[in-house]
Amino acid sequence: MTTANKITIFRILLIPFFAVLLIYHGRTGHDLYRLLALLTFLLAAVSDGIDGYIARRYNQRSELGAILDPLADKLLLVVGLVLLTINNRPHLEPIPLWLTATVFSRDFILFIGMVILHYTFGQVKVRPHWTGKIATVLQMIVIVWCLLEWDTRGLTSWSVAAASFTGMSSVFYLVDGIRQLSRSPTSAASPQQEEN
Repeated sequence: MTTANKITIFRILLIPFFAVLLIYHGRTGHDLYRLLALLTFLLAAVSDGIDGYIARRYNQRSELGAILDPLADKLLLVVGLVLLTINNRPHLEPIPLWLTATVFSRDFILFIGMVILHYTFGQVKVRPHWTGKIATVLQMIVIVWCLLEWDTRGLTSWSVAAASFTGMSSVFYLVDGIRQLSRSPTSAASPQQEEN
């Protein structure tokens, strides 16, 4: 249990608090819940950078961290996108449904691809792509923008950018998955046996 992994687990534990605060704000409209949700989200986002730095700087990369870190990011973003897409008017301007649908579609495609690769190879090698990293950052910006109650046009613009990079990253991951499958002996056509 490295320091980086402890920070990642702390980030995972913040997610239920973040969810509860968003739900309470949606029901009551009290700004205190919104501000606490914003601070919780920012703390989780900052801790993501910290545990990544510690893992690289002090060579604390581990198999557990390779699983927990992306899981923590995904859970945080999914909770934020889903709860903020639900119609929170008049308290908050909701995140566009098409952005959340794009994110879920990309993740579903990746999940199916990972299952296929795991069945084919016995292990999955997911190579992070820069479009995926930018998509994650843009999704975080959308959530923060929404919680800050800034103008709707800005929320729409950031959502378009986040959806665009999310879609691009899905294409790159799909191409990489197909490339890995094409190198598998099981993907080659089996020779037809001659009939006696």
